[in-house]
Amino acid sequence: MKIVTWNCNGAFRKKYQEIEKIEADLYIIQECENPEFTKGEYTNWASSYFWYGENKHKGIGIFAHNGVEIECLDWQDNGLQLFLPVRVNNQFNLIAVWTKQANSPTFRYIGQLWKYLELHKEKMAADPTVLCGDLNSNKIWDVWDRWWNHSDVVRELNAANIQSLYHLATSEAQGSESAPTFFLHRNLQKAYHIDFAFASEGMFNPQSNTVTVGNHNPWLEFSDHVPITFTIAS
Repeated sequence: MKIVTWNCNGAFRKKYQEIEKIEADLYIIQECENPEFTKGEYTNWASSYFWYGENKHKGIGIFAHNGVEIECLDWQDNGLQLFLPVRVNNQFNLIAVWTKQANSPTFRYIGQLWKYLELHKEKMAADPTVLCGDLNSNKIWDVWDRWWNHSDVVRELNAANIQSLYHLATSEAQGSESAPTFFLHRNLQKAYHIDFAFASEGMFNPQSNTVTVGNHNPWLEFSDHVPITFTIAS
């Protein structure tokens, strides 16, 4: 199964044709508008989807194609932002992520994911799980006296036998990624790896599955992020 995650930087109705060229089975899109409130071809393209967000113009969406079936999971988020969990083909859980500041004075961005893991890590460890999206985080921003750093979240996921696919495929260390996924203000000199795809052990084999990070050309024409495309056993 081929999955792509991409922060489209808004106005997805004008950009979905570009990501569609990847011919994925599942599209995990951050900062996209709710198809329920749009018209035209985007609505038709989004024939099987779940969307979640506070602003109808910018939320997180999961779009299924090629006969893939998705069912929304009733996992409480306690106001954490933003997490959209679904069941895929009744085979594995998929958690789409777009971490936000969430008006939290302490647990912003990666702290939101850390608190979400505290709620659901047992369920994630018990069933095959994919977690992917824009984490707005990297090990390079770890704060030494904080217990919910990026590295802490990675360790929590590893304890549930869930690993980063990019790092499995490249053998690069967290914080030393050679392929950036985000360009601040679309500036090539301000490039960071903040989008991730994780999956349970056994779902990804570096010898038979792939992870691809999009290039800044042409993707910066459409967003300040590039997509991550990966395949898993299904």
